[in-house]
Amino acid sequence: MRFYYTQGGIDDNEDPKAAALRELKEETGVSSAEVLAEAPYWLTYDFPPEVREKLKRQWGSDWKGQAQKWFLLQFTGKEEEINLLGDGSEKPEFGEWSWMTPEQIVEHAVDFKKPVYKKVMELFAPHLQ
Repeated sequence: MRFYYTQGGIDDNEDPKAAALRELKEETGVSSAEVLAEAPYWLTYDFPPEVREKLKRQWGSDWKGQAQKWFLLQFTGKEEEINLLGDGSEKPEFGEWSWMTPEQIVEHAVDFKKPVYKKVMELFAPHLQ
């Protein structure tokens, strides 16, 4: 099985699952994916002070952190479908991609997000066997 991680915002009145599939298409061009699991609750993390300051300068708002709804998707297409330019509706967000094990995903996460990534992998562990 092949799995993909992406993140993105939810539009007003948009269903979180629909938002996950929309973001996947916008950011990677991928529409060949099926939802295998949904985290039963939202996961949150706080930004460290230096990240909050950077975001405040960039966006003009003081962001404390994020709340995220996680879905496990299985990629059902061919790798040629993956296009980091996305579907052309948004500016590109990624410069490279690779398949990783759940352990590698946690290992590569920025330190302040690692607890959330570990929890996500625990929640999805039954589907990752």
